Amino acid sequence: MKTRILLLIAFLGLSFALQAQKFAFVDTKYILDNIPEYQAAQTSLDEMSMEWQAELEIKFKEIDSLYKAFQSEAFLLPEDAKVKRQDEIIAKEKEAKSLQKKYFGTEGDLVKKRQELLKPIQDKVFNAVEQIAEDGAYAIIFDKSGSMSMIYTNPKFDKSDEVLESMGLSPGGVSNE
Repeated sequence: MKTRILLLIAFLGLSFALQAQKFAFVDTKYILDNIPEYQAAQTSLDEMSMEWQAELEIKFKEIDSLYKAFQSEAFLLPEDAKVKRQDEIIAKEKEAKSLQKKYFGTEGDLVKKRQELLKPIQDKVFNAVEQIAEDGAYAIIFDKSGSMSMIYTNPKFDKSDEVLESMGLSPGGVSNE
């Protein structure tokens, strides 16, 4: 009889613990699409990107024209003139590629401008999600836009250190053995 009562208490305690951990999801794409400030920033970035792309297309067309002209005239040019024209074409191509990298590279102007315009908005969304999570006592809030990912996790449910300890390691990569 005592074992049944203990099992019932354990079951009720486990049920309560499982119910206490609440989960939710948000769709950040939907949220951002409904923020006028975000839409304006995105439009500005798109316009900037199109302007830079048009500028680069003009440069690359010019390089293509120079190269075609060189190919048609190469047999008439003396060797030193050929080398000079080739060097000019190569220099213009390097310049255009450098400009392309400046605008669209991983650390380019577009990335910097996107960070400048969109990060504050994304931070506001994250802070709102975090506040909702804390107010609603959610353990995890998932983001369903794109790939399902966790946008908020309550650190009290993070068991990473326990996993390391069970492997004989301590946080920070130091062995407990």
